[in-house]
Amino acid sequence: MTEEEFDAFYATAFPRLTGQLFAFTGDHGEAQDVVQEAFVRAWDRRREFLADGAPEAWIRTVAMRLAVSRWRRARRWLELMRRDPPPEHAPGPEPERAVLVDALRRLPEAQRMAVVLHHLCDLSVEQVASETGAPVGTVKARLSRGRAALARELAPGEGEKEHGRVR
Repeated sequence: MTEEEFDAFYATAFPRLTGQLFAFTGDHGEAQDVVQEAFVRAWDRRREFLADGAPEAWIRTVAMRLAVSRWRRARRWLELMRRDPPPEHAPGPEPERAVLVDALRRLPEAQRMAVVLHHLCDLSVEQVASETGAPVGTVKARLSRGRAALARELAPGEGEKEHGRVR
């Protein structure tokens, strides 16, 4: 099946299959999702589709299996939630953490990434360099600049020092 033939097949079969899966699932959005996923999986097999003889049946079978799989996952999740319900009230972040996250957001992205990876994820400078694709010296500079900017953000008005001088 060529790309054009597959597109034509999709245009004619998608509404019909969605209707069939809607009858099976009872949820139109879910039906569209599983049929779309089945078509995505079929895309890689489109060259053999005519040889199979029943491409619509293959799509329907895959879509129904996907729907059943999703239903089973949802049922398992519901069973787990019934056994161990979430706490009534999940506490928010501590005020200090919220202030830190707010200050981190104001850093340039490269500095923020270096600071988070090094100080919050406990990666070494070399690991940060490897993960970000930056040279070790660049990571060290970003960490230094990021820490200095965070110090200014988190301790305003306390006589900040910059290069040994009070500003």
